[in-house]
Parts: sequence; structure tokens; C-alpha cells
Amino acid sequence: MGKNAQAKTKGQLLSFIPTGEYYFTLGLKAFQRREFKKAIKYLKRAMHLEPGEPMIVCQLAIIYTEIGDFHQSNELLHLIIEELDEEMVECHYFLANNYAHMGYFKDAYSHLLIYLENDPDGEFIHEAEDLLEILTLEEDFLDDEHDELIMKQEQAKKMLESGHFPKAVKLLKTVIKDFPEYWSAYNNLALAYFYLGEIDKASNILDQVMEKNPGNLHAICNKLVFAYFQKDFSEVKELSTVLKKVKPLLADQQFKLGATFALVGDYDTAYGWFHKLYKHGYDGDGPFYYWFSYAAYFTGREQLSHSLWENVIRITPEKKDLAPWNKENEHEHVNGFEDFDAWILKNLNSDLMEERLFAIFLLSKSQHKESILSKNEVQHNNKLSKLENQYMSMVKMGKKIEEGELAVAHKTAQLLYKSYHPIGTVEAGLYLLWFSVFTETIHAQVVLKNEKALAGAIDYIWKKLRNEKCSQQKVAQQYGLSSSTLQKYVKILKEYLD
Repeated sequence: MGKNAQAKTKGQLLSFIPTGEYYFTLGLKAFQRREFKKAIKYLKRAMHLEPGEPMIVCQLAIIYTEIGDFHQSNELLHLIIEELDEEMVECHYFLANNYAHMGYFKDAYSHLLIYLENDPDGEFIHEAEDLLEILTLEEDFLDDEHDELIMKQEQAKKMLESGHFPKAVKLLKTVIKDFPEYWSAYNNLALAYFYLGEIDKASNILDQVMEKNPGNLHAICNKLVFAYFQKDFSEVKELSTVLKKVKPLLADQQFKLGATFALVGDYDTAYGWFHKLYKHGYDGDGPFYYWFSYAAYFTGREQLSHSLWENVIRITPEKKDLAPWNKENEHEHVNGFEDFDAWILKNLNSDLMEERLFAIFLLSKSQHKESILSKNEVQHNNKLSKLENQYMSMVKMGKKIEEGELAVAHKTAQLLYKSYHPIGTVEAGLYLLWFSVFTETIHAQVVLKNEKALAGAIDYIWKKLRNEKCSQQKVAQQYGLSSSTLQKYVKILKEYLD
């Protein structure tokens, strides 16, 4: 790198032109003070001025590792060894460290061997040997199966986030069968069952985890959340007492504790964890600032809460109406997803047609319909098909949907809504199940009729998926059907669920 700065005379003015090294120095100083945002800003500026300088890129990668953004760090480290300076072998150690944190033990092992072979007396040799010892203990994972495991786990998480709980259950069961000690899969399976309303199954799974893997933090946190939503306040108190004694060192576990305590309304404890992370330079994502803002607000730190909320709006602008000082939105699902704008907006932009259709139906029930429709991301949504745009237009104009495929979809959902509202996490599974079946019939160019029979059949199937006791006769009576008609439509719809 060149000198810190250059000075040029222009007439009577002395112009100061900072160089890459100048910003690099500022970035290092900010990093040493653990002011990670400033450090990243300065080092990005340094990279812009000296784009081919590997030392700048490497330092920026180290900072991303420090704040837990391993993907960004890896991109920069690969840039160095693949394009800028392949002899910077310490980058292989940094990559090994990142991949180990991410759970990619095979990749971590590969990069670690490269580092040890090419720099046996290097600066990080002792750390590398310690990491190699740890990875050796994980040798069962050093194969292609582990990469597949991580991929399946990510797929399951996306299914949970998008409300495809039955599919998530099916996938997670295969993961557990192949990897019976992969506890993260158990925790996610418990969440899937909980969202489906199968509370006993969810709790039993967490009990298994806690028995076989005592002290599993995520299992205890999930159990606390389950108890809170079931209003089992004696267990809430007991589990809260246990968790308040836990002092994890890892940032993601500290965040899990903070988010859990905020979710159950213990804002004082939540604030303690969030403040600790914040003080140490943790540069979190939207959920971090969301819950930190709530914890700050409900512990009397309103100015800090407003400041943190600016980050929430910057990262997830669709949540701007969910601020903690807005009493209507103090808890996200008090009035159901119908009035949870952020959830509707998220699903309107989904890659899955059934989620977009469900979001449009929710929009038809929302008290904030006009506000949502006026948003730019809704007006310029390129993911909507012709059918979906037609549905959106009818909802926007408040028209009754009387004919065609849309009438079948909407009227069936309307019948379900009579019995299942407001729509919470459990009820959402029913509607997503219906719109998923409807989407499959559209693709198969099959026209369905008889909304009462369709509503009854999907209701019955949903109850069976949740292992809820119900008889076809009882469901048929609820929807004014004969048992034979219900049975016929259950058989028809099941063809589109496989």
C-alpha cells in the first residue's frame, strides 16, 4: 500500500486526498476498539481505493468472522487465494475456522490441512493444531453425508418459515433417522409439531433431547416458549429460573436467550443479554434489533429503543408499523395474521404460489388492507401470476368473487374462516394446506367444485395430520354434508397432497 495520504496544491488551496492505507489504518484502529461498523466502513473504502491489496481484504474478512457473518468472510478469503494472492496461506486457516463454526467440518478439515502443510511454522500453527484435534473428534462428519445433512436442515428451516409444517416434519424425520444425535433437527421437528398444534408430540421430542443431551439450550428455550403460549405459568417460572443460571459464551446462544426472554415478556433479562452482545460489537440482523428495541422500550429506555428501531426499519422496512410503542402491535399475533402486515407482505413476495394466495386471502380480511395495497413492493410485485393478479384486483375493489377457479379457492377459505379465526400459527397450517392443494389442481388443470365439501375435506385431513380425534360424521355435520360426500372429497384431495 502507498503512503497514508497525498497532498496536492490547487491554486491557494491545499487538497487532502486520503489513500487506501489511510482508511486501512482507520479501520484497524476501529477494529481494535471493537467498533466493527466503523471498521467495515473504513476497510470497504480502502478496498475501493486499492482493490487488489490482499491485506485489506483479509482484515475485512477477519472482522466479518468476528461478527459472525461467516458467508461474507468466506467470499473475501476465497477472493484472496483464488485471485489476489494464493501464497497468503493463512487464509486457509481463517477459512477452516469459519467452516468449523458453520458446521461444514469436511471443508474445514481440507483447508486446515493445506495451512498446516504450507506454513508449518506459521503464526496460527498452535490454533490450527487445536482445531485439527477438535475436527478429528468429528471425523464421522468428514464426508459427503454431512454436507447433505446441512442442506436438509436448511430446507427444513425454510419450510418452517413458510408454514409448510407437514413437509418439514417429513424431512426432519429422515434427518433424525440418518443422524440420531443431530439435536438441531429434533428442536426444529418439535417446532413443526407445535405449529401444527400437536403440543404433546412437540413437548415429548424436547424431553427426549433434554434426556439424551442434557443442557441443550435450544431445547430448554423452546420448552419455555411452548409453556408460555400454553399459559402454563408454573413451568414458565421453573424454566426461566433454569435459563437465568445459564451463561453461554457463544454469541448465537446469547441471542437465543435474549430472544426467548423477550418473547415471554421478561424484558429485563432479555435486555441484559442484548446489551452484552451490543457492547461487544455484535452486529445483528433484523430479529436482533427487533427484540433489543422491545426490551429497551419495556425497561424504560425509550430513546435507545427508537434508535434501535431505525435499524429494524432499515433491514426490514415492512415492520415499520410494529414498533413497541404501538400498543396494537405489542405482540405480533394478538389479532392473528390477518392484521400482521409484515407477515402478509412477506408471503406476497414468496416464491411459492400457495403462500401468495394465502396472503391475498389474509389481505381480504385485514383491517390494514388499504395501507398494504399502497406499498410500493405490492404495487410492483412481479411474482404474481395472472390468476393471482386477478384475485388481488378483486380484493382491492372489494368485489364478490362468484365464478371460476378463484371463487372455489376463496369461498372454501371463507368457509374455513367461519370456524378458524383469528388465524394464528396453528390455523395458518390449515389455510396453507388448502391453498397448496388448490395450487396443485391449477397445475394439473383440474376444476374443483362444491366449496362446502372441499372445506370439510381439507378440515378433516388437517385434523388427521395433527392426530386430532375427529370423525368423518362430525365434520360432515359441521359443513352440512353427508358422510359419503365428505369421504369422496377427502379421497380426491389426498391425491394432491402426496
